[in-house]
Amino acid sequence: MSFHTNSYTIDEAKKKLENYCAYQDRCHKEVVQKLKGMRMIPEAIDQIVTHLIQENYLNEERFAQSFARGKFNIKKWGKNRIVNELKQRDISRFNITTALKEIDEEEYIKTLDTLAKKRLGQITEKNVQKRKKKLADYLLYRGWESHLVYAKLQELIKAP
Repeated sequence: MSFHTNSYTIDEAKKKLENYCAYQDRCHKEVVQKLKGMRMIPEAIDQIVTHLIQENYLNEERFAQSFARGKFNIKKWGKNRIVNELKQRDISRFNITTALKEIDEEEYIKTLDTLAKKRLGQITEKNVQKRKKKLADYLLYRGWESHLVYAKLQELIKAP
């Protein structure tokens, strides 16, 4: 009985990773993890990553920009959450700053307003302080900056 272990040649791994990166923008960290999972040796990993960068399959700035746009537009995340998630992926400060420029300031404020009003409508709590806390927790968890959150609470929840 023979069992086949998955081992890849450099060219096979390159092809596989080209497809992986073409399907969706990836960060270096994800690509390296994927290659490690394929049991590639460090020298091969370096060679493949270099190839992917040279051929523009792997572009950390582009990854950061599409990540920021997507998390804001689809998940309605605030900038703090986006920044933290990018940092966890070892994205440079420069690319994080570039990524945040993808978010239109006016759209950002409008989204916070819509999100806060929608969430407030779902909170059944009658106590004003507890209502405020629930809304604040919800928005802060999603990464909205505290000064924006507290200004929004003042605007939306009036003390009796």
